[in-house]
Amino acid sequence: MQGTINRNNMLGADEATLAAAHEAILISRPDISNLANCVEEVRRATLNSSITEPADPTDFHQLRGRLEAVRAKFPPIYRESVVNPFIQTLDQLGPDGFRDVLVSDPHREGAAALMFDIAQAILQNGEGYQERATDAFQEVISDLYDGFLSAEDRRGVKPPDHSIIPALGKWGRPEFGPYTWPIDATSVFGLEAAIVNLPPVNATQGLLAWSAIPHEVTGHDILHADEGLLEELSAKVRSALLEQNAGNDLAEYWATRIDETASDILGILNLGPAAAVGLIGYFRGLNAAYAAKPALRNSGPASDPHPADILRGYMGAYAVGMLRFSQAREWKRLLEQEVDKDLTTIRLNGVAVNTDEAKRSAKIVATTIMKGKLASLEYHSLDEIQNWRNKDERIVALLRPLLTTAGTLPAPQRSGIYAAHVVAAAVTEAVSKNAEIDVIFDRMITLLKTMHDGNPSWGPLYVQHPGNLDRHLLYHRAEEEPPVYQV
Repeated sequence: MQGTINRNNMLGADEATLAAAHEAILISRPDISNLANCVEEVRRATLNSSITEPADPTDFHQLRGRLEAVRAKFPPIYRESVVNPFIQTLDQLGPDGFRDVLVSDPHREGAAALMFDIAQAILQNGEGYQERATDAFQEVISDLYDGFLSAEDRRGVKPPDHSIIPALGKWGRPEFGPYTWPIDATSVFGLEAAIVNLPPVNATQGLLAWSAIPHEVTGHDILHADEGLLEELSAKVRSALLEQNAGNDLAEYWATRIDETASDILGILNLGPAAAVGLIGYFRGLNAAYAAKPALRNSGPASDPHPADILRGYMGAYAVGMLRFSQAREWKRLLEQEVDKDLTTIRLNGVAVNTDEAKRSAKIVATTIMKGKLASLEYHSLDEIQNWRNKDERIVALLRPLLTTAGTLPAPQRSGIYAAHVVAAAVTEAVSKNAEIDVIFDRMITLLKTMHDGNPSWGPLYVQHPGNLDRHLLYHRAEEEPPVYQV
């Protein structure tokens, strides 16, 4: 995160109260005593079927007319990188080609799903679907992408080979949860940006789902934008595990799941400990909804492209411990202890794995992904491009009391506050003692919407990364379990 703190711009009428709360948070120990209530809130949101997504626009001519009607509502950078290319591709398909795409993908898992997700992303943003939450969602996406690609943070590293425009967000497909179509998928329809999805219910409920956004945006979308990056990370992880005698089975297990694994790490680099505690709570909530048990799964089937929940929890704890802020080790200990509560027998590809070896492998993987020098990034490491520092923790501490009251909001464009700080503050505050989750959620959306309204990328200028002015699923259904929420 960039920028400096100007407290005079931020505190407003409640300065004394907020300053006292800020200092108290900074010197206090990490507190996740309200995590169980956050898990329950995720469970209720997951089972809430009252909020439905807009129907897919299956009539070619109606879709074409709606797209034309919203074209001018997008800023130039998105008209040229998303809206116009998609319209041109549809025109090339014509009604017959459009129908052929639908017929060839009747279950909407491939080309038809992608086509409709792109259409929904454009229409929802253009027609004002869930406008307040949609703008808040888009602000988080834009900030995270900008933070990783801004000139200040990426000094000495070339721009990505594909897509330097932040993804476009949408709501839908609740059965799949949070996911993204990276640039190598959306380019089939001519786009120069990715598409990121959240379930519609997460516009108003399920706060911890928002901690998964960095996994999609600074994870999958970034990883697929640089040629050779995933392959290089996979090779480094395999080599590091073999060199440290973790065994071939664990080396192959982690290396073949590098896309999801590295996305978790990148999420933590961009959101700090909130990403790790959010992942633990979010997965527990999903498992409570679909498997009736609010615990991380210890099984990692061969068919699952993600590491087992329990390993992701440990890896997240170890990654947090290597971040560059003062309380990193304390957070690491707290998170590891929290994951230990769900530990039973770890089974990977159907084979029981020694707990100590599994945890050691997670630590090696976290270290390698965060700190390995990568040729595809001009021999920089990921944690050199982005990290979580004391200045980020200070901003989070300033924001947390503002998320629990109706006090004066900060002036985000002048104070160095970014959307990632707001989400991190909301998650951190929500998991702490006696938190009112619904109040925090509403205040988070309000602040993010305010930020979006002032974002120059969504104005009349061609601004790719405001910082320069100063379908990959998150969670996979295990075959032997009842249907669960895939994200």
